[in-house]
Amino acid sequence: MSGNFLERIVERKREEVARLRREKGFLFRSLSLIPRFSFFSALTTGSPPRIIAEVKRASPSKGVLNLGLDPVEQARLYQAGGASAVSVLTDAHFQGTLEDLESVAAAVDLPALRKDFILDPVQLMESQAAGASAVLLIVAILGLEELRELVKESQELGLEPLVEVHSREELEVALATPARIIGINSRNLRTFQVDLGVVEVLAPLVPKDRVVVAESGISTNEDVRRLMAVGVENFLIGEALVRAGNPEAKLKELSHQGSGNEEGECYG
Repeated sequence: MSGNFLERIVERKREEVARLRREKGFLFRSLSLIPRFSFFSALTTGSPPRIIAEVKRASPSKGVLNLGLDPVEQARLYQAGGASAVSVLTDAHFQGTLEDLESVAAAVDLPALRKDFILDPVQLMESQAAGASAVLLIVAILGLEELRELVKESQELGLEPLVEVHSREELEVALATPARIIGINSRNLRTFQVDLGVVEVLAPLVPKDRVVVAESGISTNEDVRRLMAVGVENFLIGEALVRAGNPEAKLKELSHQGSGNEEGECYG
């Protein structure tokens, strides 16, 4: 997929938001009946490394990863493998749906992150109703004022915003908001190139009162150790787990809990 991916997906997402406002906005419950767990606590308690294990069937850059994936079964394996939280792709470009999030959130005793392209407060209400504990907010597709408003509204709804950056400039924007969790994505969303060095450069610049999550490009225990050396304690890992024949064993391998032999490719 070309470097215009972000522009195209944002355009499509704005159309989705318009439909959501017309057709579904009035259907939201004020509070989801699905129990929610603290995403912030999950990333600040217990011994690192802490892994946010991701549920996804495909990616724009790699195509189909595991089209037959059962989100609930995958999430249960993640919980058994010691994941601190679960991330669920709900965007159609990843073959994801909002129903995936709702079913996963109801099935496991872990906080669930909704990973999508969030542009509008109506998507936050939708996320809350589906049982999300946290939402991804991407600096690359939001202006500072939009980001500030979405962070504020997320927190008011009881959703923890994970604000994603890829550069020093984006990090400065993220730090101008009250978001407590900063995700550093090794993958450039415009070129799809992956460089763990991005995390190594940016992580030390994040103030100690914020929590850092390393995203993308993490597929081995060596990758985890490399980033822990610069102070990273939390890791969002997707493709390596989705492709693994035994995701529970792969999780234990990645988190130093076991010796697992499963190999995985990188993307988080």
